[in-house]
Amino acid sequence: MNISLIIKIIIILCLLYIGVVAFVYIKQRSLLYLPGVDNYEDERLIIDTNQVFIQNKDGDDLRSIFFKHPNSIKTTLLMFHGNAGPIENRFYKVNKLSKYEQNILLISWRGYSGNSGKPTEQGLYSDAEAAIQWLKNQNILPKDIIIYGESLGTAVALEMASKYQFKGIILEAPFTSMIDAAKHHYPYLPVSWMLKDKFLSNFKIKQNFSAIFIMHAKGDEVVPFWMGEKMYEMANEPKMKLFIDENKHLVTYDENLMNNMDNFYNLLKR
Repeated sequence: MNISLIIKIIIILCLLYIGVVAFVYIKQRSLLYLPGVDNYEDERLIIDTNQVFIQNKDGDDLRSIFFKHPNSIKTTLLMFHGNAGPIENRFYKVNKLSKYEQNILLISWRGYSGNSGKPTEQGLYSDAEAAIQWLKNQNILPKDIIIYGESLGTAVALEMASKYQFKGIILEAPFTSMIDAAKHHYPYLPVSWMLKDKFLSNFKIKQNFSAIFIMHAKGDEVVPFWMGEKMYEMANEPKMKLFIDENKHLVTYDENLMNNMDNFYNLLKR
């Protein structure tokens, strides 16, 4: 093989690589945010809830579900869902978590569940701020709020926890940063400088001083288990964990999980 042919092959391979990098860079948000993906079997709500629309600062009305506890209490679970699917996919969690003496607000992000707008890191933070303000308008303050973050929602939960002192934090399948997650899925790409939405949770978790409960499946193929372990290691006390032997992304809401959830809620009462 002569030198000129080798050079041509190298040039072609470089151009192909640059093309792949450019394509992923342009399409990265459509690869990260998947509102049209429906991975779960929807469950009907078994509790009486109201559908509410929470307006963010950009004028998007975020379709949300609010369960007001009949005992008129302040404690409220604020739920941030992950990167795929509508809020209906999380109704099974709302049903399970309604056993506790709390209100529940499950919001959907801009661009999800029929909402207008396009999701971005800063956009999701703005949506979360809008939800917190909506609760404040109901006379529910951050000290009354338990934040629940699922997958991508864990990063939003920790961003809020770096600004507010909450009653507690629950993280399901947390990741250290979107940079680390992207390196796991795209090891051949220079993701450190490509990523627009970095979600640096590994720095923010150290700024949280609320009691925290971290759940992760050991066989998680979307967010590697080591990330959940690392986030738990970095978290401040008091903290709890549930690491389960499952090969799925989100944990199963079984008796074991609910027993651990009982323990966490008991911790919050101390």
